Amino acid sequence: MAKMISPRNLTSSTSLLFPSTHFPTSLHSPPSVGFSTKPISRGRFAAEPGGTSLVAKASSTPTPVVPDDIADVLGEVTIFAAAGQPVKFQDLWDQKEGMAVVALLRHFGCPCCWELAATLKESKGKFDSAGVKLIAVGVGTPDKAQLLAERLPFPLDSLYADPDRKAYDVLGLYYGLGRTFFNPASAYDILGLYYGLRRTFLNPASVKVFSRVDALKKAMKNYTIKATPDDRSSVLQQGGMFVFKGKQLLYARKDEGSGDHAPLDDIFNICCKVPAA
Repeated sequence: MAKMISPRNLTSSTSLLFPSTHFPTSLHSPPSVGFSTKPISRGRFAAEPGGTSLVAKASSTPTPVVPDDIADVLGEVTIFAAAGQPVKFQDLWDQKEGMAVVALLRHFGCPCCWELAATLKESKGKFDSAGVKLIAVGVGTPDKAQLLAERLPFPLDSLYADPDRKAYDVLGLYYGLGRTFFNPASAYDILGLYYGLRRTFLNPASVKVFSRVDALKKAMKNYTIKATPDDRSSVLQQGGMFVFKGKQLLYARKDEGSGDHAPLDDIFNICCKVPAA
């Protein structure tokens, strides 16, 4: 499960992210890894038996790590507002005391991400009332972000595009064919989406996704596959959820597969427990 971190107990042993590469066998989230100050390695490609590089790893080591200066590292990453202007993460919220929820979607053509975006939109009033900045980031170009914003709809001033997946790389989020289509935490495969077929490989981790079928259908009322990135390799990217107060990381969660989103109740709990400036 994701780790919630208080200012008093953030130590070198505080768990932040989940490196588990095996398929979970229960509804419980995989174990966390220890907090580390080692730099995050950029993605690399693992060669298939035939010699062709097909699947990129989220990290060059089996255990992705997060540096203690993650807010500074992330702050230097440039993404794009949905309207097209480049912006650095450090300019998106008050780096001293401001509270921010940073939701990294998979990509703008991902149906599960339309559902997550719809849920975030419905929750925006609650975030605003608490003085919390909502920042939703997706893989793709600004024009793809605009498609989601117009059709869902979703507030443009809270939506950002990361076409090169720079923030995802910095945060060590999962990337690969297995987690996108075959991981038991995934919502469903493409056939399941368009033809109503349940996944062939079901386990308890999938149950929570099928319980959201009505929400998925509602979010996809005006869905268009045109929002999918032109770079089709981008659809293999997984997302995650992070909460910052200033430069302090309070909550971190990596999605184990498609549709495996952070429980918003956890996010609300963090936002309420730590008053925003």
